[in-house]
Amino acid sequence: MKNGIHPENYRLVVFKDMSNDEMFLCKSTADTKDTIEYEGETYPLIKMEISSTSHPFYTGKVKLVDTAGRVDKFMNKYKKFSK
Repeated sequence: MKNGIHPENYRLVVFKDMSNDEMFLCKSTADTKDTIEYEGETYPLIKMEISSTSHPFYTGKVKLVDTAGRVDKFMNKYKKFSK
C-alpha cells in the first residue's frame, strides 16, 4: 500500500440498522454528530437504512414495500386537479 494516502483518524463507531435496531461496533472515519451508549461506553453513531442483518440477500426473507399505497395516496391527493 502507498504511504500517506490513508486516513489516520480511525476510531470505534457504532453502526445502527434503523429497520431492525441491530447495532455493531467497528472502526471508521465517518463523521457524525450523534452518539449512543453501547456496552457501557459512549460512541459516535452512524444510522443505516439497511445492513446485512436486514438485507433480503443475507436474510432470505423478502421485504415488501407498499408502493401501491403511495401511488393511491398521490392519485387521491391530486384527483381534484384532473379534468
